[in-house]
Formats: sequence, structure tokens, C-alpha cells
Amino acid sequence: MTLAGYVLSRGCQPVAKALIELWHANESGIYDNSGYKLRGHQFTDAQGRWWFETIVPGSGRTRHFHLNIQRPGGNVLTTQLYFPGEPDNDRDRIFNSTLVLDVRTTSDGKFGRYDFVVA
Repeated sequence: MTLAGYVLSRGCQPVAKALIELWHANESGIYDNSGYKLRGHQFTDAQGRWWFETIVPGSGRTRHFHLNIQRPGGNVLTTQLYFPGEPDNDRDRIFNSTLVLDVRTTSDGKFGRYDFVVA
């Protein structure tokens, strides 16, 4: 799966060099807390773009990705992104419908997009 998006300012300008951290469970819904697999970070490019090549996590709760987003010199936003149409979304106590990825099937697998606006 490709997970991607933009980091934008409140004025809809791209935020370059924003730090994006990602972590999530494996195919079985289990986090690797000893080897720390399925975790990574990167910085947005000059156009504010970010992307990760990863897997679709398994469901321990509802399927989701954890992210930290921080513009240069800004506060850290810690959030989760969810998959559309997951049966456990309605039962998950912290599910937020405004944080659902736009997921499409492509010839390479799945592509999920979400754009962040940071102060």
C-alpha cells in the first residue's frame, strides 16, 4: 500500500520539511515493540508531499495508522488515520470519521491519501 498526502498551512500553502512519523500493526494486528518494524519517518518535500510504501495493517481494533506531524518549529500533531467501510469503525471508541483515508485500488495495490493542515 502507498500512503501519501500533503502538509499544508492554514493558508493552503505547502509546508516543506515537515516531519511525518508513521507506525502501525502488522498483518495480524500486532505491534512490533522490540524490533520496531513498520515504523518510519520522513520529511515533506518542497511541495509539502509525503508518502510511505507499507502494508495494510491487520485489525486488532479497527484498521488504522498512527502518525505524528510537525511543521518546522511547530507543535506535534499526533493522530490516527482510518480505513473507509471497516466494520469495526463504528465500534471503535476513538474512531473519528474526519480522519478516514481516501483509499483506491490501483494496479500496484492500494493507494490511501490524506492531507494535513497545520498551524
